[in-house]
Amino acid sequence: MKIISYNVNGIRAAIGKGFAEWLSSENPDIICLQETKATVDQVDMQAIRDLGYFDFWFSAQKKGYSGVAIFTKIKPDRVIEGIGIETYDNEGRMIRADFGEITLINSYFPSGTTGDIRQEVKEAYLADVQVFINRLKQERPNIILCGDFNICHTDIDIHNPSKQQNTSGFLPHERQWISDFLAGGFKDSFRMFNSEPHNYSWWSYRAGARSKNLGWRIDYHMVSETLAKSVKSASILSQVVHSDHCPIVIELD
Repeated sequence: MKIISYNVNGIRAAIGKGFAEWLSSENPDIICLQETKATVDQVDMQAIRDLGYFDFWFSAQKKGYSGVAIFTKIKPDRVIEGIGIETYDNEGRMIRADFGEITLINSYFPSGTTGDIRQEVKEAYLADVQVFINRLKQERPNIILCGDFNICHTDIDIHNPSKQQNTSGFLPHERQWISDFLAGGFKDSFRMFNSEPHNYSWWSYRAGARSKNLGWRIDYHMVSETLAKSVKSASILSQVVHSDHCPIVIELD
């Protein structure tokens, strides 16, 4: 099973940049999208459906904002929209799909970069996601939580870490949340295979950051320890350009 997570920063814009053609070539079994910025009726899905994908959407109430989707060639047993908290569900932050004993959760975590109010929303979301996962894993222990977390975990996950210590996305307590989440029974799948610095999944559009590889690794496949032995590879497709993010991939037996 090949699973991709990708913040497309607007699915309509990504399709205009060749997303469907790339998807055909890459051929994942499942792709989880964040920041779709559209409702399904606004998107011409024919080319993607012709590839054999079922598509499931959870869009924000605000037009052109946030939103998540799952495109899958494997028909899920169940799809659940949202986390069950209106504040986040109005923003289209999470969608879940169950495939046999595996639960795949696709989430677009809030960003705190626009000010204190949104930082508070982000931190509340972190706490509520932890509670949600803690409850879910009692019933469904084999979980993959993927998406744009809007947090770099360690110094090697961000360029120039010494200058970013007070920046949302690299604040000490945000980084500690990831540490605590992992300690609760999850693996950062990419770091299971690659411990090298300078591997990023997002770059600012400013100052040629991408060409200079001045990036942040904020996109993850977090895999429950019960599934860790099934993960055969994890990678970042940094050369794929439809967005300010790039896709990340895991493959499981």
